[in-house]
Amino acid sequence: MPIVYNKNIEDHSALAIWKIEETEEELFAGLQLKQHELDLIASFNNGKRLLHWLSTRLLLRTMLNTKDYIDCQFDEDGKPYLVNSEYHISLSHSYDYAAVMISKDFACGVDIELIKHKIKSIKHKFLSDVELAQKQIGDNTEGLYVAWCAKEAIYKWHGKKGLEFKQHIHIKPFKLKPEGCLNALVELPTGTRELAVNYFKTKDGYMLGYVLSTPD
Repeated sequence: MPIVYNKNIEDHSALAIWKIEETEEELFAGLQLKQHELDLIASFNNGKRLLHWLSTRLLLRTMLNTKDYIDCQFDEDGKPYLVNSEYHISLSHSYDYAAVMISKDFACGVDIELIKHKIKSIKHKFLSDVELAQKQIGDNTEGLYVAWCAKEAIYKWHGKKGLEFKQHIHIKPFKLKPEGCLNALVELPTGTRELAVNYFKTKDGYMLGYVLSTPD
């Protein structure tokens, strides 16, 4: 399993990225799956979706370094969690990559995306006019992906429905670099939080953003 990025972020917190090169059979061989999981993946209508599902679970298993069965489920808001485990988790995938973040002490969120120019056609759907006026975002494809990944990571960190990218998550001005950090103001039911989001661009054209913070 080619783990191309593995970083310990805080004590008991880590982020890893895996390039998917295995076949479905090779991925299956590394997992313990129960009938409800087999029933779920049998419903997938394309091979890439199955590869993504299997690869995130196998990467999660590798990061937790256990031979025991890992019961990964989703709550009513669609947030993944581990049954009978103290770890918070976040999962993401895009084309040839899977990304997983785990933490014992903090809620976390991660998003990875293949950079494509078509994001310019939807930028007004997830960014306010104030955000679009920032020169590092505006009409800059990489800046737009930094903003998208940051907002998606924050959404996953929050883990509850109702958080709108354009209305509730506001990217503050930042300096666009291949790897950096930005701050975002997040309007939550409990009040406004300011979160730091780290991001970086891979050598083969993917953008990744992640956030690690106490739950709201």
